[in-house]
Amino acid sequence: QVQLVESGGGLVQAGGSLRLSCAASGRTFNVYAMAWFRQAPGKERELVSVLYWSGGNTGYAESVKGRFTMSRDSAKNMVYLQMNSLKPEDTAVYYCACSTYLSTIPGEYNYWGQGTQVTVSS
Repeated sequence: QVQLVESGGGLVQAGGSLRLSCAASGRTFNVYAMAWFRQAPGKERELVSVLYWSGGNTGYAESVKGRFTMSRDSAKNMVYLQMNSLKPEDTAVYYCACSTYLSTIPGEYNYWGQGTQVTVSS
């Protein structure tokens, strides 16, 4: 079992920044990928960013490229999502998740955090 706890959400004006954190604990040794997903009301959950644990490579949704940066602190089993130039359409519940696969598909993520709300006002 892996436990994930997110923090750092909140209310911010358009153009502002937030940093989300995700702390992983438990049996993390077989995690291949960690990702941030988000889900807005009435919409499907979508991938925001992914980090492949072995090499540290990252990938991003087109809608956030150049604005969001995912990083990690391996020693602390933490991942972060730095979100800059936020837009109202970034408003959603953001979830941290991890997978024992090299995947970007939500269904292949085994463990999920509780989610943290990000609200961007115009």
